[in-house]
Amino acid sequence: MRAIWKGAVSFGLVSIGVKLYSATEEKDIRFHQVHREDGGRIRYKRTCSVCGEEVTYDDIAKGYDIGGGEMVILTDEDFADLPLTSSRAIDVLEFVPAEQVDPILYNKAYFLEPEGAATKPYVLLRDALIDSERVAIVKVALRQREQLATLRVREGVLLLNTMLWPDEIRTPDFGFLDEDLKVRPPELAMASSLIDSMTGEFEPDVFTDDYRAALQEVIDAKVEGREVVQPEEVEEAPAAAVDLMAALKASVERAKAARGEQPARGGGGEPTPISSARSAQKAAEKKAAKAPAKKTTAKKTAEKKAAEPAKKTAAKKTTAKKAEPAKKTTARKAAPRKSA
Repeated sequence: MRAIWKGAVSFGLVSIGVKLYSATEEKDIRFHQVHREDGGRIRYKRTCSVCGEEVTYDDIAKGYDIGGGEMVILTDEDFADLPLTSSRAIDVLEFVPAEQVDPILYNKAYFLEPEGAATKPYVLLRDALIDSERVAIVKVALRQREQLATLRVREGVLLLNTMLWPDEIRTPDFGFLDEDLKVRPPELAMASSLIDSMTGEFEPDVFTDDYRAALQEVIDAKVEGREVVQPEEVEEAPAAAVDLMAALKASVERAKAARGEQPARGGGGEPTPISSARSAQKAAEKKAAKAPAKKTTAKKTAEKKAAEPAKKTAAKKTTAKKAEPAKKTTARKAAPRKSA
């Protein structure tokens, strides 16, 4: 690492010489703008909008737009007269509990390394911060700007965190904040249960930037001249939640299953509101599917019952028709006896 700043931590009457190093680095893959046809780099010239001439860095000053097309020009001499703290000092203002500093205030982080004979007072301040369980609130001038910062200990090294000023933090102004929304105690209890089931120790090394890794794979493939094959991922459609409590309880059960915890009962475990609702829905669909069959059977039975009287009537008529020839024959046989 290369030191980007040298100065001293002013701790009461003690002065600790230090070097400042960037504690973080962005791993984003950076690209150049190039001409699509031949790959040539795109260059931008610094030209004046008034005279049209190209301007070097030495001829560039800072201008503040006051509106109406008017500009106030500030030179290096103007900035030199500003009431900054010493450009080479980190002034300790006070010590406060770390939990009192809102993380939203933190901006950038820098490591501090003791310089020369400052190792002993450096270690003294480090151990005192650890023992007191506090952080130091300091002021420092970096890049011609006074900044608020904290000093704390990380892995045995003093860490300087520059901070935003309080008036740089925006106030949230959203409509739902004015709504009178009530959360039921059972819902709050279930949400707390979900948080408990997903609680663990934070290990940042287990998280990776999948997008950056995939982009690097594309770049490597372009270099090697091979084709990148990206399999299609089939995403499961999320099940519709019955209600907030059902979704929370189902989430708790899923979180417990992911952690390898056994359900409360043997077998499939105690049914959740979502599983009960699904079972009820399946039962209703099954019942609805059987309903037409029952109607058809009833219709056939009714038709059968209606057909029975007709069959009986037809049978009587048939019997009557069969009986008529017998009557005629009897009459014919009886006729000669009457003439005799």
